[in-house]
Amino acid sequence: MPKVLVVGAGQSGLQLALSLREHDYDVTVMSARTPDEIRKGRVMSTQCMFHDSLEHERKYGLNLWEEQTVKVEGLGVSIAGPDSSRVLDWVGRLDDYAQSVDQRVKMAGWLELFEQRGGKLVIHGVTTADLDKLAGMYDLVVVAAGKGELVELFDRDPSRSPYTTPQRALSVAYVHGMTPRPEHPDFSAVRFNIIPGVGELFVIPGYTLSGNCEILFFEGIPGGPLDCWQDRPGPQEHFERFLGLVQKYLPWEYERCANAELTDPKATLAGGYTPVVRHPVGELPSGNAVLGIADVVVANDPITGQGSNNAAKCAAVYLERILERGDKPFDREWMQGTFDRYWDYAQHVTQWTNAMLQPPPPHVLEIIGAAGQIPAVAKRFANGFTDPSDFQHWFLDPEKAAAYLASVSG
Repeated sequence: MPKVLVVGAGQSGLQLALSLREHDYDVTVMSARTPDEIRKGRVMSTQCMFHDSLEHERKYGLNLWEEQTVKVEGLGVSIAGPDSSRVLDWVGRLDDYAQSVDQRVKMAGWLELFEQRGGKLVIHGVTTADLDKLAGMYDLVVVAAGKGELVELFDRDPSRSPYTTPQRALSVAYVHGMTPRPEHPDFSAVRFNIIPGVGELFVIPGYTLSGNCEILFFEGIPGGPLDCWQDRPGPQEHFERFLGLVQKYLPWEYERCANAELTDPKATLAGGYTPVVRHPVGELPSGNAVLGIADVVVANDPITGQGSNNAAKCAAVYLERILERGDKPFDREWMQGTFDRYWDYAQHVTQWTNAMLQPPPPHVLEIIGAAGQIPAVAKRFANGFTDPSDFQHWFLDPEKAAAYLASVSG
């Protein structure tokens, strides 16, 4: 069987490695950290995986935390007025539940599972020079490390990358102790709070090292009041500053936070990155080609919650292509074709995500308003997070939006 090297131990790299092991491929994963170091480290992300992505995990027995993780059964939207009142509020029910597992829990567990399933795990940071020496030993090298030196192997694709700077300042806190949500106490939902001209707050029910929790996630418009993390405050100061912003702009969320506390001393994160699409084939100094996967090649802003979902779907596409290839060489043409198959889907996510970063046009405001009155609109919006390719048919285009609203308003 072909020998495959996966560099990086995130959602896409480990999902691909584990699923290849189930097909008896000879797979090596290189991770910069041990499972214990990952568990003891800082939170790495926010995430909420929707049904189609969870199905990829279930297929290969990777859903190790499904029973204990809170089920996310809806997605709600609220808009704050100039006086911080709540001028709009609705929730759409998901057809199938979503879930969010802290990547410290998942990636540490998956690394251990990978070894249990006969994979070769090497704990070592990888430079371009390291990879150049290693690449000739494998039939295929997949780069799944979305940060650091190796990303520079993949050139930005300007035709698919409209932004050259970060579009949001990001800040995160994982918390215990928030009171049950009064709007729908019988089920859990992701809440998407919009503060016009300022940014957004997401509240995501999730599972972390110490059990179920809620993930508070601010997206701040650059230069605005939510873009205030340049001093990199310590965890408690970060949390207190975060809560002060929630109190000022979204008092209905703050009311739930009276007894909230961080889940652990490393439960905060702040930063930002430029959304980008890169060419998928990187060339090492030796001339060997390597294939980028998931956020190495398509890194969207997290405003639409698609990072882990894209990673899962990209890994599934790459798996399919590898299995189809058999013993034939994984040459540049095959690598480009593999990415192109993923891009057939990912382009819709990128288009939708980039649109959501901009002030909403009139037809989108009309849709969001209608969703508060027509449950079918709210439901379609919520389920679009499972399959974002649906948004092209009714959400992104003014004429299609008008036709759709007319069809459900009768």
